Amino acid sequence: MPHPPNAPADALLDLDACAQVAALARGDCSALALCEAAIARIEAQDGAINAVVVRDFERARSQARAADEALARGDRRPLLGLPMTVKESFNLAGLPTTWGFEFARKHRAERDALAVTRLKAAGAVILGKTNVPVGLGDWQSVNPIYGRTRNPLDLKRTPGGSSGGGAAALAARFVALELGSDIGGSIRVPAHFCGVYGHKPSLGLLPARGHDFPGLGSGAPNELAVIGPLARSVDDLELALSVLVGPEAPQSKAYALQLPPARDMAQARCLLLDQHPGLPVSQDTQAALQDVANTLQAGGCTVLRSSDLLPNLQTAHQIYAGLLNTFMTRGQPGASSISAHEWLTLLDRRAGLQQQWQALFEQVDVVLTPVLGCTAYPHIDPMDWASATVQMDGQAQPLGPQVFWPGIATVAGLPATSAPVGRDRDGLPIGLQVIGPMFEDLTPLALVRRLEALRAG
Repeated sequence: MPHPPNAPADALLDLDACAQVAALARGDCSALALCEAAIARIEAQDGAINAVVVRDFERARSQARAADEALARGDRRPLLGLPMTVKESFNLAGLPTTWGFEFARKHRAERDALAVTRLKAAGAVILGKTNVPVGLGDWQSVNPIYGRTRNPLDLKRTPGGSSGGGAAALAARFVALELGSDIGGSIRVPAHFCGVYGHKPSLGLLPARGHDFPGLGSGAPNELAVIGPLARSVDDLELALSVLVGPEAPQSKAYALQLPPARDMAQARCLLLDQHPGLPVSQDTQAALQDVANTLQAGGCTVLRSSDLLPNLQTAHQIYAGLLNTFMTRGQPGASSISAHEWLTLLDRRAGLQQQWQALFEQVDVVLTPVLGCTAYPHIDPMDWASATVQMDGQAQPLGPQVFWPGIATVAGLPATSAPVGRDRDGLPIGLQVIGPMFEDLTPLALVRRLEALRAG
């Protein structure tokens, strides 16, 4: 049984990761006390939420004790002593990695994912793993092994997916940092639904080794999926990015990575896309994004509503759908495959799309869109993408086509940050998606920081 947390440690859990790390460095409390406080909070409150489904508390306590020893020696690594969780789909040595599949129930990872290794090297204390949907293929987080995760803000609603357990753990203030992954909005949608922050990095920026389909091992790089952080502040996203970024061996023998500094956001040039013919966006979401535009314009930024340089987003979505369907059905019984030539054509078309985006980002700094046109919706059971609907402004609307919004950034491999910017009439969070130029991941983060500074002012 864990020791009851002391009051300072329990209060620290409500701060963001940067503040927790600073408090540990000052000696405000020990890493072990903070770990125990997080464990106690999970054990007391996670029963109804069901976010942290694979618990590794004893090893976390050992990591926290080691962190305290390092702190006493004067060590000041970026995450030293910080308790956090990672998505179930990442390998943690000795623990199950199932992706929610019944066939993988007994699968145990032999070694940590590379990203987990980097987090631990930075001093993080890994409490365990958070829930996902089957095959990481839903904006809910429910599977036959671990059951359903519920949104801490409204237990009747989804926390999102596929990094839904992680977003729920953040919103419940069990942890301040989470490691997720994203191919169809799987970082950004849960952040949006739970009122936290998420960053989908540029394609290929963070090595994904150890985030592998159960039983396949490390295969060829995924041409759409990325790994990335979820957190409770934009500063925490940047902190996590600094720890996770960089090539792996053998590339690291020849290449070093230096992210370009963020563009100047004092007079940022923004392109706002908040409407789409045939794809509804709720009135509350449009109002929240208009408020963002007003705030930015009042603060000296330019907000455009259109650009002749914007790629044809319908064409882009067709490319995305072809790539996404191929990845998501790979290995599924009865799935049909496309030819190698069709696949190469999709990649050629995507390359042309990326060149168009590069031209656009010579004229604008960021693109602003909804994360989705709706906020967190009630649980859908059973889930059928062909027929699922959600209520928007009093009408039932198809859910599946909403993948258009996260797909804008995904298909071109662009960095995209999800940040909370408002609430709807039901009190549910509304997220803003900020898309930046390829490999300029610090720019969308800087726009969020600028927006929040203007709002605070």
